[in-house]
Amino acid sequence: MKTVEIIGYKRANLGKTGSQKLRDEGLVPCVLYGGNEQIHFYSPMILFRELVYTNEAHFVHINIEGVEAQAIIQEVQFHPVSEVILHADFLRISEDRKIKMSIPVRLVGQAKGVAKGGTLVRKRAALKVYGFPKDMPDHIDVEVSDLDFHHAIKIGDMKMEGLEFLDPKQATIAAVEVPRAAKMAADEAAAAPAEGAPAAGAKKAEAPKKEEGKK
Repeated sequence: MKTVEIIGYKRANLGKTGSQKLRDEGLVPCVLYGGNEQIHFYSPMILFRELVYTNEAHFVHINIEGVEAQAIIQEVQFHPVSEVILHADFLRISEDRKIKMSIPVRLVGQAKGVAKGGTLVRKRAALKVYGFPKDMPDHIDVEVSDLDFHHAIKIGDMKMEGLEFLDPKQATIAAVEVPRAAKMAADEAAAAPAEGAPAAGAKKAEAPKKEEGKK
């Protein structure tokens, strides 16, 4: 897995006013957890571009005024409208301890159902995994070539050496669904009466009754 370097500076003012002032200056308030102490620091927002706005996972090498640590990004808070980074949490890691990470999913191949007019739907953009740092991939490839209509790939179908998948085994990663228009057409065709068959609810014509006394 690739590593992104984040250069930080220790924070003196930890209040909301101080945090907002940092954001106004293009800086991100951060916290490094793990180890003997929590370190509150800030870092230029531009350094987060390769780390956050990407479809791959990364390790982080943090340098806070000479204090260095290997870490992973644990949580990022975004502004709901502007998507500006409001805060970032990092977790210190070591090679001899297992970690939990969310690894982005990449769908690979052309699904059978798509060639027949279906739609390939990605249900999960990332998968939660547990393992040693050395076993963590940049992304997880999910082969979808065999997917047909109403078929799905679930967490329980996934296997990667050295990794344990933490999401529910029945959770769907990707599926091929029938487009709504095609489904409605099929339902209408199934509901329509066969040619020459009486419509539902129609009564059979009855033979005229003979009048009494007539042959």
